[in-house]
Amino acid sequence: MSAIILQDEIVHYEVLGRGRPVVFIHGWVGSWRYWIPNMQAASNNFRAYALDLWGFGDSAKVSDKYLLNGLTKLLDDFLNEMGIGKIAVVGHGLGAVVGLMFAEHYPQYVDRIMAIGLPLETSLINPRLREASPIELADWLLGDTPETQVARMEAPKADQEAIKQSLQNLESLHITQLVEKIDTPSLLVYGRNDPAISMINDNRLFSFPDHIHHIIFNQSGHFPMIDQPNKFNRLMNDFLSLSPGESPQQLQLKEEWKRRIR
Repeated sequence: MSAIILQDEIVHYEVLGRGRPVVFIHGWVGSWRYWIPNMQAASNNFRAYALDLWGFGDSAKVSDKYLLNGLTKLLDDFLNEMGIGKIAVVGHGLGAVVGLMFAEHYPQYVDRIMAIGLPLETSLINPRLREASPIELADWLLGDTPETQVARMEAPKADQEAIKQSLQNLESLHITQLVEKIDTPSLLVYGRNDPAISMINDNRLFSFPDHIHHIIFNQSGHFPMIDQPNKFNRLMNDFLSLSPGESPQQLQLKEEWKRRIR
């Protein structure tokens, strides 16, 4: 296990591969560990980092650091301590929010963002995400399969207060405006069957600027990286391999691409 001291507290992280840096940031359920297959897929061409946010996994549980600004500062401190420059972000749920906030504050350090299950409006968040315990959330959002066991095992480590505070904090943040405000090329990814985070109206998704694109995994729930790992990893690597500043508008899932050329 790799760890560093930030703000006088332990932060757990792991790293794989070599190349341009990619930072994976987990969501409200689980920890860095459910990213392992995706980090392995990225590590052939990129240096993949993943860390546990305050209150999750093996990082410190410190309640006064659980607000979104505190989690964003953690990412900033982590990058500074590790000597990491410009990054790509792959964030899920809470991690997607933190990545976007970091890009707003430090646009020169974020090359691109893949945001999975991003709640574009707080009304799209199922209240159960705020109310249930971490174990109950894992039972609700993760099937009982060999592929989900790592995430299910890590979920009980989360401090429920970290989930609750960050979700409450979202009430004061206008995510849709934030997405439209930043100039960072962004790929929004959703599972069609996600019970926790609903998608915004399709017309709104298509109204975003050209540097923003969205992809829907029709057979996935809240964890498309676990539900459909091969498709997810292909899409992720295609996105990470785009030239700097290049729009992700060209990207599609393989099946969608086949239907378009018939």
